Amino acid sequence: MKLFGFEVTRPPKNEQKANENIAVSAGYGDFLGFFGLTTANLPSVTTDSALTVPAVAAAVAFLSRTMAALPLHAYRNTADGAKRLTGKVQTIVHDAPNDGQDRFKFAQYFWQQVFTGGRGLAWIERSAQSPEAIWPMDPTKTTIKRVNGRTSYTFDGKEYPAADVIDVPFMLKPDGLGHWGPIMLASKAIQLALAMNDYGSSFFAGGGVPPLVLEGPLPAGADAMKRAQADIKRSIDAAKGGGEAIFPVPPGYKLNPVGIEPNKSQMIEARRFQVEEIARAWQLPPVFLQDLSRATFSNAEQQDLHLVKHLIGQWAEALEGEMNLKLFGRGNTGRYVEHNLDGLLRGDFKTRMEGLARAIQTAQMTPNEARALENRPKHENPDADNLLVQGATVTLGTQVADGGSEPPSPDNDNTQNDDGAEAA
Repeated sequence: MKLFGFEVTRPPKNEQKANENIAVSAGYGDFLGFFGLTTANLPSVTTDSALTVPAVAAAVAFLSRTMAALPLHAYRNTADGAKRLTGKVQTIVHDAPNDGQDRFKFAQYFWQQVFTGGRGLAWIERSAQSPEAIWPMDPTKTTIKRVNGRTSYTFDGKEYPAADVIDVPFMLKPDGLGHWGPIMLASKAIQLALAMNDYGSSFFAGGGVPPLVLEGPLPAGADAMKRAQADIKRSIDAAKGGGEAIFPVPPGYKLNPVGIEPNKSQMIEARRFQVEEIARAWQLPPVFLQDLSRATFSNAEQQDLHLVKHLIGQWAEALEGEMNLKLFGRGNTGRYVEHNLDGLLRGDFKTRMEGLARAIQTAQMTPNEARALENRPKHENPDADNLLVQGATVTLGTQVADGGSEPPSPDNDNTQNDDGAEAA
């Protein structure tokens, strides 16, 4: 038998019947295997494969960089209010946790582990006086165990007590030791996204031709089937290579598509829905994964507020609690570390200036304090160190009279005394 330009000979009817009645009792896989096909499985999900999905990479990169960019300071409570610490602790917290990493690089790595595998770990190097450095730990190479109620971490051949390890899990398991990560929790959604990526790549790499099935009298034998498949493939490749829209099919045979074209399967809509699913797993508003399909001026601004109140602020609190406990101890009440969420406004000049102006006008901040936040030098005018308030707000009863004159002073009025004499 020959196909596509070659002689085609139909087998006898009895042979056709024998060929068409193919037993499937051995299993569906063997049935497809007769035609040279295999069953398709969804791709496995690992951290590396998940990050090839653009929405996952965007979620991890955005959250880790945003958390790393937040200013973090160490403070001490005093009778005059909170004062920033100086010395080693402030250097570790704000500038460089160790000799090899600045704070941004360290924090970005830490949060990447939280938002991929589901756990960020770091151990504290101490001297007799105070903490000396904070070093990152690879969660995939760290073993966590609990003995007699005490938790310890083994990393790089050394065991660390829980008091010396900063540990921020994405979600703890019931035993309090294991954890779930967002990639694990969203593995099914990520599988679908990977499968759609693979399908789209193979579809367009094949010139937009979906998988085809040959309908007609089947060739006898596996070798004849393989030759028929090869003939079909050569004809399609020759038509694509020559830019031809038509290629011949022998009489009595018909090519039918097996796969579904992307537009018919609503692939664009499905891929957009996968972005929403991934946004749910990381609890991110979709606009931060560059999904602006439903964004408006008003709801995009509300999503911005939602991000700070219900996501960034919560993760900032999680790290602050760990660092306060592990750096300063359980009984400490005078020192603490805290993120400055106002750092998210660093790129919004207009909003930042309006906020500072309002703080100065309502006596919450001096002009020099506002200038310090903008890294500007103190102004030489001594009034720049004073709290200022607009004159329109005064104590009740001291406001200017309707006629524009000052209200009479009770100490200096010219009213008469009880005897009718004018007061001195």
